[in-house]
Amino acid sequence: MQARVIIPVLVVCSLVVGVLGFALVSIVAQRLLEQKLGVANDEIDRARIVVEQELATRSSDNLQARLNVGREALMDRTDTGGPGTAAVYEPVLIAPGEAGQTVSSPVAAEIPGKLRGFIQQNQVSYQYASYRGEGESYTALIIGTPTSSEIPGLELYLVMPLTAEQSTLSLIRGLFAGAAVVMVLLLVGIVWFFASQVTAPVRQAAQIAERFAGGHLRERMTVEGEDEVARLAVSFNFMAESLSTQIRQLEEYGSLQRQFTSDVSHELRTPLTTVRMAADLIADGAEDLDPTTRRASELMIAELDRFEMLLGDLLEISRHDAGVAELSAERVDLRCTLESALTPLSVVARDAGAEIRRHVPDAPVPAEVDTRRIERVLRNLLANAIDHAEGRPVDIHMAAAGSTVAVTVTDHGVGLKPSQTELVFNRFWRADPSRERRTGGTGLGLAIAAEDVRLHGGRLEASGLPGVGSRFRLLLPAVPGGELGPPPLALDIAVAPDAPPPAPGEDAAAPAAIVPAEPGPADPPAADAEEQTP
Repeated sequence: MQARVIIPVLVVCSLVVGVLGFALVSIVAQRLLEQKLGVANDEIDRARIVVEQELATRSSDNLQARLNVGREALMDRTDTGGPGTAAVYEPVLIAPGEAGQTVSSPVAAEIPGKLRGFIQQNQVSYQYASYRGEGESYTALIIGTPTSSEIPGLELYLVMPLTAEQSTLSLIRGLFAGAAVVMVLLLVGIVWFFASQVTAPVRQAAQIAERFAGGHLRERMTVEGEDEVARLAVSFNFMAESLSTQIRQLEEYGSLQRQFTSDVSHELRTPLTTVRMAADLIADGAEDLDPTTRRASELMIAELDRFEMLLGDLLEISRHDAGVAELSAERVDLRCTLESALTPLSVVARDAGAEIRRHVPDAPVPAEVDTRRIERVLRNLLANAIDHAEGRPVDIHMAAAGSTVAVTVTDHGVGLKPSQTELVFNRFWRADPSRERRTGGTGLGLAIAAEDVRLHGGRLEASGLPGVGSRFRLLLPAVPGGELGPPPLALDIAVAPDAPPPAPGEDAAAPAAIVPAEPGPADPPAADAEEQTP
């Protein structure tokens, strides 16, 4: 922020001071030249009179001698062009010779031809030009005039050096440049000082916000004065206090919720075991029961099975919430893990009319994983696909690239809406509550699967199109916690059920719900939640 304030101020001040300095130096230079020209006009008139008088007394000498005498008379004469003002110049006399050549004094004098043209037209003229004197060249004001002497066509020039004026301008430029630098630095320093008064609280707020985000919930800004910055500090502190209060409440609520879930799950095991024993005794004598009682016994056994599954899932999800879930990783061939997950679902798939089509590599796909958890993840994905395949095939693809292993499970059934792909990993959520489920399910399957994958450092993603189908993609690092590379299998689902499988390295922009690799609690259940997962 300081740089964004100081740099524009520096640029603008430099431009303003530069323009102002150029204008002032130009005005001073113009005044010096005008003063020099005024002196030159006065001196040229005096010099012409002196030359005319001197040449009138030397009519017997030759032309070169007479020109030399006239020039010496001007050089020996000390004339003040005004009180306290001395005119310094070098006189030059030029006249046409008898044979058509030009005679000048001094002999090597070089007067610009353009200026001589005006003088020969009987005009008093001047020109700023570079003049080469005795051994040196300098810038000078050359003023010339015709004369009325006995020498026809005599031209008189006064070469007045501008050395003093140039020294004065150089001094003025140097002084102004120094003053400009000091002024710009002073302005930048002032701007920096006042900008720091504003940026310091902002910087402090940023640092405190970072520490607050890092868990230091007691961090607060210092309030000084009653200006806008002080009001910002007060507002920031109020916001921090409100957030810290809500965070503490949420932590307490989450802790109580996890504890309640764990306690209830454990406490229900004892009566459930008792009820299970009683149900088994009744089931053992089912042949002696009337049909109505036998049917009631079968329903009770089925619901007890579902109840036990629900308790197991609640205990598992509570372990993830409490952060005590651990991995028992071992190096395995994921193809074997997939077969183990698929075996108990083969009968269900056959009853549902859903053909399971495997697309796995011929070579082993090694990875270091917790076999129990990854098998449970794959079983949940496959059961979910069978339930929603509408009797159509279910495609399973597996591929490995570098340090990343990918498995996709695709059904070609009812599919998912883009908004639903963000909800499939929520607890107890169902896309269609009226759909018949062949594999049971508690509504926690995908939520637990997402936590299991996250525990490995991988990602579980979903995409789909309504009426086309849905696809779940499992990405795992070769080593738990390792870095994931580019996905070897695409996430988008083909428009047609018979479309070719996704090519390695292709990753489309289909809507996806992604479970990140970072550890954290699972999504909370929605108020009107429905479930699409076993």
